[in-house]
Amino acid sequence: MAKSLLSVVGGNTPDVRGAVVDHVLRASPHAVTLAVSVQARDDRYPTVQRFVSGGDARVQEAVPLSATGDPAVILHQDLLSLRRTAGQLHVILALPAELDILPLLCELWRTRIGSSSLEDHYDPTPLLVGVDSASFMADIGCVHRAVRLWGEGGQSGPVTPAEVAARQVEAADALIVPAPVHQDSRRAEGAAALAGHLNAQALLLTSSNSGGAAAELPPSLIQPAPRGATEEWRARLESMSVPRPRRGTQHGVESVLWRARRPLHPERLADALATVMCGVVRSRGHLWLSSRPDSVVTWRSAGPHLELREADSWLEADDQHAWRAASPQRRTLASWFWHDYYGERRNEITFTGTHLSEQRIRSALGAALLTDEELSQGRDAWTSMPDPLLSGGDSP
Repeated sequence: MAKSLLSVVGGNTPDVRGAVVDHVLRASPHAVTLAVSVQARDDRYPTVQRFVSGGDARVQEAVPLSATGDPAVILHQDLLSLRRTAGQLHVILALPAELDILPLLCELWRTRIGSSSLEDHYDPTPLLVGVDSASFMADIGCVHRAVRLWGEGGQSGPVTPAEVAARQVEAADALIVPAPVHQDSRRAEGAAALAGHLNAQALLLTSSNSGGAAAELPPSLIQPAPRGATEEWRARLESMSVPRPRRGTQHGVESVLWRARRPLHPERLADALATVMCGVVRSRGHLWLSSRPDSVVTWRSAGPHLELREADSWLEADDQHAWRAASPQRRTLASWFWHDYYGERRNEITFTGTHLSEQRIRSALGAALLTDEELSQGRDAWTSMPDPLLSGGDSP
């Protein structure tokens, strides 16, 4: 039997998420919608409510209305139940903002002992995310409270609303930005431009105020995604993943990619942060810090909040186990950037914001790199450099 189709839909508000589901249903009228909501229960597993629409009575009764537990496990069971009940079908999985889309999908597709794999039953279509421009612009600068998301391996640590807004946009294969009826059109166009820069690989579908609805979905968005889509999800979550910058400036929004092939002095980098981050709305990448020569230090900011974290180890030429465990994408990048002495070590960050000064960013970060004299002193001298970023001001 041919596989079923699974269209995953997200959105930063229930209304815009529903609008995207309506677009899919117009293109695929016989699809079954599995809408999900999540209610947190302190630090315990949440209550996951589901509502099925479309199909016959058997299909609508195949999924319980409510359950408590890991959302990925519950939805895995739901999708297999729909497949057993209806055979070949098209399911639209509408996810709330409380679920971290990419980690959740990686967990859904993970092979479980004693259970069928979704890969045997479903072909995923491209990921669709709706963006309500007013809510997006409010959230992308909000760092004054913390929320938790559910995804791969359970609940995440606390993240800001700005981080949630950025992650949702970055997960998409297609971004759908309807024009709001009662909002300044230039602000809405700026929100669409920012979303497009945060995810340069996504197809951006917008609408005019006169039209009122986003453009019709291209047929490719309700067909199976290109082969290897599931591996791409996991690769985009790796510590070495750096967003591709979009070229040009749209409504004042622009992106800057910075790379360097020598370590950063942590103290000088700390001093440069105020200059580097001026005007930055979102930045992601990784660092090679002199104080942590063996560690991949991830760089992630959303709004005015910046997080630096030791997330992985650099690949070494003779560590065959680490090479086998790395994704094909990382192995390819490591080969491209390989240095006979430093291996894959490098700095790489993409900055996105409004009216950025590329020269200022490059100059400030360049001044934080080790000088030739410091570089020649070797590893022992590097690790003794003061590190106010990851060591609370003390040397490691």
